This record gives sequence, structure tokens and C-alpha cells, in this order.
Amino acid sequence: MVNASGWYEEWWRDGVLEYRGDGLVESRDREGLEWLSDVGLGYLGVMGTERRNRNRGYQRLRVWQDAIKLYAETCRLVAEWPFEMKRIASQAMASADSVHRNIAEGYCCRSIREYIHYLYIALGSLGESVAGYHAYLTANQLSKEAFETLDQLAFKLENGLLRLVEALERKQDAGGWIDMLIVRESNAVYLGMTGNSP
Repeated sequence: MVNASGWYEEWWRDGVLEYRGDGLVESRDREGLEWLSDVGLGYLGVMGTERRNRNRGYQRLRVWQDAIKLYAETCRLVAEWPFEMKRIASQAMASADSVHRNIAEGYCCRSIREYIHYLYIALGSLGESVAGYHAYLTANQLSKEAFETLDQLAFKLENGLLRLVEALERKQDAGGWIDMLIVRESNAVYLGMTGNSP
């Protein structure tokens, strides 16, 4: 269970969350699971403040972290392009930016069907990014070294996303995912705060 400091216990298999001590995700079979005790969901922000909650759990996903690295590296490599290339540089940044955003959005939806849907959108954005890197290399707008850096990051991320989608699809087919929205409790808290009754 989540304690007052926001920490809980979770179990992972192949990069997929199988059990969370707050009861939202639970696997019947713990064989082969990696146990992470007292794991805090959160991210050490720019100001050094850790902010943890269930909705920010995507920040612990390696694919999300790799997508952030790809975005940062894309920005670094295209930021110095001349003015006439700014539209193309902006598009390169936007497609790389879309990858991590869709991973996060899918995670936060809490429905496995929507999560998978957004992971496929992330894969589409990643494909757009890789196609751009090949075009920039061919047009001599990107050095071979810069292309290799981006292509290696993108290849690792593609494979991670494909494995995550496959694992989630297996889990969906096996009925091992609980789609849960905490609507009743949220509404009760909200209505209690506003003084209204249901």
C-alpha cells in the first residue's frame, strides 16, 4: 500500500508493471518478477524537488526515459541549423517530442486498450523521426556521426516500445490487466470539499 510518504511496493516483468502495492495492478503469478521494494513514483524536477504520485509512474519506464534522451539529443543536433532549416529542425524536434508525450499519455489513461493505442502512436512518431534522420543524412544536413547517435537511440527505443506493446497485448489477451478508474472516490472527495452532496 502507499504510505504517507507516497512509497509502495511494486513487481516488474520484462519492463511491464505486474503488481503494485496499492492494488491497482496485480499479477496472480509472481514467478520471474523483479521485486522493487519501497519504490517512489516521481521525478526529480528541475528545481531538485521530487514529486511522486500514481499518475507520474510513466517516469520510471525505461522507454519513456529513452524517449526523453532521444528528444534531447535531437534538439542538441538540430538546434544550430541555419535559419532556412528552422522549419525542418522544428519538425524534427516535434516528432521526437511526440514519442515521450504519447508514452506518458497512454500510461495516464489507465486503460490497457488506450495505453496500447498511445504506444502505437509513439511508434509512429518514432518512425517519422527515423525517416527524417535518414533524409537529413542523405541531404548532408546531418553528419554520419550525428546520424549514428540518433539512429542508435531510436533503434533501442523502437525495440523497447515493441517489447512493451507485445507484453501488454499478451496481458490484455490473458485478461491480466485491471482497468480501474477511481471515479466514485474522487467525486466523493470533490463533493465533500465543495460542500455539495451526491
